[in-house]
Amino acid sequence: MKFGRVAVIGGGRMGEAIVAGLLAAEVVEPGGIVIAEPDAARREVLTAYGVRAVLDGHEAVVSADVVIFAVKPQVIDLAVAHLADEIPAGAVVVSIAAGITTARLESLLRPGTAVVRVMPNTPAMVGQGMSVVSGGSEATSEQVEAVREMFDALGRAITLDERYQDAAGAISGSGPAYVALIIDALARAGVRQGLSRDVAQTLALQTMRGTVELIERTGSHPEALVDGVSSPGGTTIAAIEALEAGGLRSAMFDAVAAAVRRSKELGS
Repeated sequence: MKFGRVAVIGGGRMGEAIVAGLLAAEVVEPGGIVIAEPDAARREVLTAYGVRAVLDGHEAVVSADVVIFAVKPQVIDLAVAHLADEIPAGAVVVSIAAGITTARLESLLRPGTAVVRVMPNTPAMVGQGMSVVSGGSEATSEQVEAVREMFDALGRAITLDERYQDAAGAISGSGPAYVALIIDALARAGVRQGLSRDVAQTLALQTMRGTVELIERTGSHPEALVDGVSSPGGTTIAAIEALEAGGLRSAMFDAVAAAVRRSKELGS
């Protein structure tokens, strides 16, 4: 199953990332995408991709095969209810709103409307996204797989039971912010030791990139990599000791738990 016409409701950062990713992967032609965005300045930015940007969602959903709601959890009820009667029969509704269940969205739509919940992340804009896909009670396995394939073209996408969405989103959905924070902290630590910002950031970025590639290619557990770099009495084990004393692991546990709690709060 393929989608020929895609309507995106919301042209913010995540909506733009999805559109940019779909176009870069040639999943949909620019003429097959319509974005509904109320802000005129944002519409001008989005039209640079060659897609059509409109003010009202009613115009965007006409003849759509899939309608992607890329709006905040706080406003998705209003956005879905506003367009419920206009969404074409047979179209698949996709929501990327954190914490909002498929059952909640199904209750706002016409009976029988297929809903698929997706938690993507911003690296989708450069073809390196991570998305988690879950189908609602009205979505067929073919529809869920079609949505998974769509988001897989933006990097990687996996299908999970919806009960795991909050935890998965706390890792991959919010994860780019954690990683960026770590890179910035590492670069700033280099600056403190006398390196220029450009040099320190280059070192941090390539080290992060190379470490991910090494773990993926070798299939090693991350702890095995830590042990492999930590020579007895060396510099790395001294640094690891400082990180552990500073509570790095417990801080990450707390961060993910906080994101899960907030996701559940948004859903309620």
